[in-house]
Amino acid sequence: GTSTKVRQAQQAAGKAQANQLSVALELQADCYAGVWGHYVDRQLNLLDPGDVEEGIAAASAVGDDRLQQMAGRAVQPEAFTHGSSADRVKWFNIGFTSGKPASCNTFNGK
Repeated sequence: GTSTKVRQAQQAAGKAQANQLSVALELQADCYAGVWGHYVDRQLNLLDPGDVEEGIAAASAVGDDRLQQMAGRAVQPEAFTHGSSADRVKWFNIGFTSGKPASCNTFNGK
């Protein structure tokens, strides 16, 4: 239901606010991925050595700042739609460490 609420809010928002909502949604997804990783690691013992590091590297690699730099452009945080590399890693780690979806409220300005 969060995606639907975000899309509705974006329709009533200006571009900058719509981008911020998109970033919050994407960071929440990164956090939920961390929660899933916590569960499969601690409860099911299914992760291999290096899996978490690969997940963190993947989250960092697709940060808007990194993608803008790789395209030869100046970093423009107001144009972010997925979050910075650091924020993506931060939220993955919050989810992985806590193992609780309730810790993934990226909309409250943490």
